[in-house]
Amino acid sequence: MLEQNLPIQPPATLGLLGGGQLGRMFTVAAKTMGYRVIVVDPDPLAPAAHFADQHICAPFDDANALQQLAQCAAVTTEFENVNADAMKALAEKTRVTPSGELVAIAQNRITEKTTIRKSGLPTTPFQVIQTSSDVNEQTTTLLPGILKTATMGYDGKGQRSINTLAGLHIGLSALLKENSFILERKLDLTTELSVIVCRLDTAHVKTFPPAENIHENGILAYSLVPARLPETIIKRAESMAKHLAEKLNYVGVLAVEMFVVGEKQQLVINEIAPRPHNSGHYTIDACISNQFQQQARIMCGLPPAPTNLHHPCCMVNLLGDIWGENGEEPNWTPILEAPDAFLHLYGKKEARTGRKMGHFTVLSNSAENAYKRALYLFAEVCKNNQQVA
Repeated sequence: MLEQNLPIQPPATLGLLGGGQLGRMFTVAAKTMGYRVIVVDPDPLAPAAHFADQHICAPFDDANALQQLAQCAAVTTEFENVNADAMKALAEKTRVTPSGELVAIAQNRITEKTTIRKSGLPTTPFQVIQTSSDVNEQTTTLLPGILKTATMGYDGKGQRSINTLAGLHIGLSALLKENSFILERKLDLTTELSVIVCRLDTAHVKTFPPAENIHENGILAYSLVPARLPETIIKRAESMAKHLAEKLNYVGVLAVEMFVVGEKQQLVINEIAPRPHNSGHYTIDACISNQFQQQARIMCGLPPAPTNLHHPCCMVNLLGDIWGENGEEPNWTPILEAPDAFLHLYGKKEARTGRKMGHFTVLSNSAENAYKRALYLFAEVCKNNQQVA
């Protein structure tokens, strides 16, 4: 087994579980730094495969694929719904970041919320519900609320708004294929924030500037940086994220999503992601380093690089909704011709409603101006697309 305290240098081979857009951007960053990359993903058209040195087209728990990954100098993941046990097994043969144990925590909302509370940080009030018999007096204090499946929920999937006890029983019946849920109380949200933490060890930890996130239909639509909030709240968010990473003894890149609640603007943690995050894509164009470079550095035992923001910005998600009915590509001319905008497409062959196909980032002299400019450019792309269609 590789000595954990020795930095891994290029041209060593890095292994990646998952070949989606996050894996694609990680692969580009790692290859640019001089490393080789092997990607495991069951999708023959995995976006990361376009850039990887090798694509093993196999399930994430495939024995032969894992045996090949075990020969890599280090292994990481691009999303949390991989086989955590496989990651634990890999850790016996090579360096794995983050650990399979920490990935397992993020795979289950019940475990996740409980772990965050044990670290001494606040979460949304919630109740675990496994059967209808678990509904009790406490339940009524969480209404109106949101019923979420304990596992496999993301981008608004596996969630239902619940206003009454009758509605709760209907929601439970509709999601019967799941056996565990949490019911979270709806809060008076002012803003949603996320902080990307990059941690090698206690002495080497950095955060990127918190992003202010705007969601539409449960999917991230815009990220503004710096967040349009008082500095005291921004610093508190950074401190909470670092505290959680320290309590978890986390090694790698960790996204911590938070709610700003009520007039007092209190911060509560919503969820975590043990990997780079959609809301951190702005770092590619607006920061000295980006979250994918940090992922590669930390898995190789290198301290995180500086995370300074060099321009206020706004990142915009591009979903399959704006593609033509027959998959026609939008007209990107407004973004490509704009000197302050940077387009990133993920190379996905099939556009579907709600599917993340790319993003673009606008730089400006303030987050507010970047947001306004981003809205204009996005509207121009959509208008041009309608004209082409």
